[in-house]
Amino acid sequence: MSRSSALRYYVLSRLLLAPLMLWTVITIVFLLLRVSGNPVDATLGPRAPESAKEALRIELGLDAPLWLQYVRYLGALLQLDLGTSIVNRGQTVWQIIRDYFPATVELTLLSMLVSVVVGVAIGSLAASRPNTAVDAGGRLFGIITYAVPMYWFGMVLQLVFGVWLGWFPTSLRYTPGLSPAPGFTGLYVIDSLVQGRFDQLGIALHHLALPSLTLGILLSGIFERMVRINLKQTLRSDYVEAARARGIPEYRVVLIHALRNALIPVVTVLGLTIASLLGGAILTEATFSWPGLAFRLYEAIRMRDYPVVQGIMVFFGAIVAIASIAIDILNAYIDPRIRY
Repeated sequence: MSRSSALRYYVLSRLLLAPLMLWTVITIVFLLLRVSGNPVDATLGPRAPESAKEALRIELGLDAPLWLQYVRYLGALLQLDLGTSIVNRGQTVWQIIRDYFPATVELTLLSMLVSVVVGVAIGSLAASRPNTAVDAGGRLFGIITYAVPMYWFGMVLQLVFGVWLGWFPTSLRYTPGLSPAPGFTGLYVIDSLVQGRFDQLGIALHHLALPSLTLGILLSGIFERMVRINLKQTLRSDYVEAARARGIPEYRVVLIHALRNALIPVVTVLGLTIASLLGGAILTEATFSWPGLAFRLYEAIRMRDYPVVQGIMVFFGAIVAIASIAIDILNAYIDPRIRY
């Protein structure tokens, strides 16, 4: 089988796998929420009249057998109906996603940029100086970023740079009393750039600094370890030794000849990092009171807002599934060494 045919077969198989991945996420979320507690008591309180509890139970469909609830839920999802909040009556999950998701997108994109830049820089530096203090420092950085709790690191940055030094705001997405640049994306940085409002761009980045550094630095250890390990192996390759023998300066050998190939596995890690970003966004947004969808999910969990938790989790699951498959396909195109 030729590579082009094998590649088409691989892409098709990954696309066909997407519904199965999403169905698995949907089923797990459905079952976990059914065993996590009674949303009726959480919403109305244990002292509410039994008639009110029964009415809400019927409204939510919780009076039906579990299998029937599951079938009804799948039917609603096939119609792209994620449900309606039981705490904020009349507010659908899609309206919540529309209002809160842009803030999460902005935070995760900047955090991803921070994690890639910091991770690749430290990993490259450590790999180019093996068995030295720099190499040991790179390994230590990877261990620390993996072990440090995200909420603790966020609170440390808040205390040092927000309270003691007063350099950055410690919460919210924009300065209270000021209005961000109106735009169709909901991303303050993008909307400010499009309209040339660099004063508002500065405010948006000022508020983004601490949350994105918290999430980005702690996830950069993933890229640091991947780059350090792969770059060390690449620097021992024959074509790298041949480049050195031709008298090419070491920095050019590392940056141009070795790093380019060492970065190929990083593309694969990007798909896994998206899931980590969304998971870390919950803790980061809760720590910084960031008005994103992950923080809205945290509030829905705290208030036992059953449909909102279910809908947002399915939405996040769909994003992770789609992103993972897209990264796999991209990696298959750029890495000719992959076999299918």
